[in-house]
Amino acid sequence: MMNFIVSSSYLLKQLQVLGSVINSNNTLPILDNFLFELDNNQLHVSASDLETTMSASLEIESNSTGSVAIPAKLLLDILKTFPEQPLTFTVEENNTVEISSNSGKYAIAYAAGEEFPKAVALEDPSTTIIPAEVLATAIGKTIFATGNDDLRPVMSGVFFQFSTEGLIFVATDAHKLVKYARTDVKASQSAEFIMPKKPLNILKGILATSDAEVKVEYNDSNATYSFENYVLTCRLIDGKYPNYEAVIPKENPNKLILSRVTFLNSVRRVAIFANKTTHQIRLKIAGTELNISAEDIDYSNKADERLTCDYHGDDLQIGFNSRFLTEMLNNLTSDEIQLEMSLPNRAGILTPIDGLDEGETVTMLVMPVMLNN
Repeated sequence: MMNFIVSSSYLLKQLQVLGSVINSNNTLPILDNFLFELDNNQLHVSASDLETTMSASLEIESNSTGSVAIPAKLLLDILKTFPEQPLTFTVEENNTVEISSNSGKYAIAYAAGEEFPKAVALEDPSTTIIPAEVLATAIGKTIFATGNDDLRPVMSGVFFQFSTEGLIFVATDAHKLVKYARTDVKASQSAEFIMPKKPLNILKGILATSDAEVKVEYNDSNATYSFENYVLTCRLIDGKYPNYEAVIPKENPNKLILSRVTFLNSVRRVAIFANKTTHQIRLKIAGTELNISAEDIDYSNKADERLTCDYHGDDLQIGFNSRFLTEMLNNLTSDEIQLEMSLPNRAGILTPIDGLDEGETVTMLVMPVMLNN
């Protein structure tokens, strides 16, 4: 007979992390469960959606072994209501798990642990160690720029490019592109793969508060992330990532430097007056003056703001989608940014001027929109 004792809040905290893996509508009913695998004082809990599997190792009090699958939503709902206390889980003969608290007993029907799909074991993987903070930042800086186009699945993920020179993370949806690079963290050999969004979002959430080292193992089809008491394994996106270097313009003689927050606030305000489908705003730069304007001809709404800036280059008028600019400026943390441009029909390059770690670079690219004069 299986039984174990565990702190209610400790169990809830771990299960909430794992719960983010579970889809709201699973084709396989078994995936609506957490898999509990008991091995004396160690409890392994797993959750899966077949593409991504995540498990946590918990310290508990027990001297039994075995495995059961327990309905995730029901278990989370009851755990959220308990004040901190030890809970005793007992697996009964009648296909129920009984939970005993200080105030009562609760029975939940379970399924056999053997029915739960096993996580993929990676054969012959390559390994890279990345500090949690670096990986969390890399995901946070890129994931917002990924696409949602089902016809181009490669662009719905983040491209990881590892080499002996450093690590590069790239995301693009063909309108905007972000390249986040580190030369202070390196891989032992070159490798590249495309990570889907869902596991990255889960990782980002946990790594943000962690100071662990993350062991990343990967082969052609899967990747595994191990840190602290967690292991996350996911299937990679199959396909070849577009040649992103080819779309980053190399010659950008027109350079604009200005306060990120001032620029962001101005773009936000002016964008309220832009056309609701194109979100188009116009930047007009001459001398040390930047004009930001927008007009919605259908409603006779218009706005025009003037900022002082540090500009080197030819007088220029260029149009951008304000939503993309806002997202990018929001995602940067620097006080000052540089916007480099060449022609009104070539991409603008946005980079932070300050606030970067040694060996860290962020390059953001935004495609212009055609101005109708």
